[in-house]
Amino acid sequence: MTDSTAPATPAVPASRPAVPPKGRLEMRQLLKWLRDDGLLAPAEADTLAKRFGQAGSSLHPLLRLGGAGLKSARDGSALDTEALTRWLAGRFGLPFQRIDPLRVEASKVAEVMSLAYAESRRALPLHVGATEVTIATCEPFDVGWLPDIEAHTRRHIKLVLATPEDVARFTAEFYALAQNVRVAKKTGDLAATAVNFEQLVDMGRVRDNALDANDAGVVQIVDWLWQYAFEQRASDIHLEPRRDTGVIRFRIDGVLHLVHQVPAAVMAAMTARIKLLGRMDVVERRRPQDGRIKTRRPDNAPGGGGEVEMRLSTLPTAFGEKVVMRIFDPGTVDKPFDALGFSADEARRWQSLIEQPHGIILVTGPTGSGKTTTLYSTLKKLATEEVNVCTVEDPIEMVEPAFNQTQVQPALELGFADGLRALMRQDPDIIMVGEVRDLETAEMAIQASLTGHLVFSTVHTNDAPASITRLVDLGVPPYLIGATVIGVLAQRLARALCPSCKQPDTSVTIESLQSLAAPWRLAGSIRPHKAVGCPACRGTGYRGRTALYELMTLSEAARNAIHPHFDAARLRRQAVSEGMQPLRVAGLAKVAQGVTTLEEVLRCTPRWETDAPG
Repeated sequence: MTDSTAPATPAVPASRPAVPPKGRLEMRQLLKWLRDDGLLAPAEADTLAKRFGQAGSSLHPLLRLGGAGLKSARDGSALDTEALTRWLAGRFGLPFQRIDPLRVEASKVAEVMSLAYAESRRALPLHVGATEVTIATCEPFDVGWLPDIEAHTRRHIKLVLATPEDVARFTAEFYALAQNVRVAKKTGDLAATAVNFEQLVDMGRVRDNALDANDAGVVQIVDWLWQYAFEQRASDIHLEPRRDTGVIRFRIDGVLHLVHQVPAAVMAAMTARIKLLGRMDVVERRRPQDGRIKTRRPDNAPGGGGEVEMRLSTLPTAFGEKVVMRIFDPGTVDKPFDALGFSADEARRWQSLIEQPHGIILVTGPTGSGKTTTLYSTLKKLATEEVNVCTVEDPIEMVEPAFNQTQVQPALELGFADGLRALMRQDPDIIMVGEVRDLETAEMAIQASLTGHLVFSTVHTNDAPASITRLVDLGVPPYLIGATVIGVLAQRLARALCPSCKQPDTSVTIESLQSLAAPWRLAGSIRPHKAVGCPACRGTGYRGRTALYELMTLSEAARNAIHPHFDAARLRRQAVSEGMQPLRVAGLAKVAQGVTTLEEVLRCTPRWETDAPG
């Protein structure tokens, strides 16, 4: 639980052993210790003693000093509240910890001590184990209350030092969440909420004794969940009912993290609340449903405040309805190509491709590889006042005013092919088809291209050349593929190293990278880094993601490889000879630049299947 990646703190000189005082921290003590350790000059310490010597301030001494804009007399580094707290922890041999909300079970926090007790002691329980309770505090020497808590919990107490801001903020948040869960539990009948698959068939209405979606506790829990997800940069929120409890997980940087566990009754009420806001049928629990919600992110969330859209999806499971909320940031559709991860050469080739007057451009990759972001950002640049951009999607990922977007509705016999057929009569210039799933849709896309339109679409294949194989497998005549498809972009998302804690990796050498990239050569210097882990990245060593691209443009020579006896290997060799760089080589280049790690690239990119560049 301690922060092992904290920067080095000033050591306490052997001639002045650090003897922990008793009671609460005082300003004069902090100033004396800072002067003794050489972090403050004596004159500056005396000036601050006069400035802060007046009693009566309710602010914690570390907060007051941290907001004074002090600089270390040793190296000129900033002495903000966190730096001062780390220094204090190092001086007295205490573990320092930044509170990670993802690792705290709020329901167990309230079982250790009450809110009033926590606020009076400036303490916050973080982890309740079988034999030990970890408690964060910003008053490490005020320990007279520890025997009482040890007797109450019948566990050993481990104290860690945290900043006063963290303790105050998360004390309010965790206890508010725990209170809302308790209120919700008291309101509902837990015995009536153990919903299994057989019971779903008979549930035609909301039970009278079930939690109401508009109960104050339920409303606050859902609001907290969303705001917390925005702060943690989550891309998806999962609400998963289990036999006795409900599990809440966030997907952050492509990896799921357990956030919280709630009683089954509370999970059912949260699901009802979300379905109500998403204009979904709250009573219907036997079939999957889709919906949308538009809300606002808090101003202190990464990226700042603003509107956020969430796409909802429900699915009946053995113990109730599972809900997944995919979070879409409208700001992602207006990024320059270099911000999307394109190299200078890839951006130039992609720009040249999308400026063609007609043809089909395919973007391929698995679910969650960033295809939607690439397509929306590209279409946003093309959607000027002189251009009519129309899309057919299933579902509409993000509502974009610059496009004319159509939702596929199979129940009304409006599929991709039907939507494309209708769009052809809407005088479009550029068309985006959500996905080529069948021969009819592929034929309509080809017809749109042959009649002078630029068509974008997606397929699901491992690499760019395999998309041509997919079209052939669907039954599209090879001569039509060669006549219409002008380019294919394959992509993946790899986790990017955390800039706060990444360190040079001497185990990765130029020889090892070149052997993996062979027969391609990596240009430029080699600066590989490794994942370490810090509070900013929740100990994973990664923060954010970077895109890897494989762009194949179809020249006349490449088109000649698409014939009734189609040879995918020949097409790959031809594409490579014309400048296509495989996904894995693109990833190795990012490793050489210190953007991501070798392990991450090998995990998320397919192995190249041909021998050498033609």
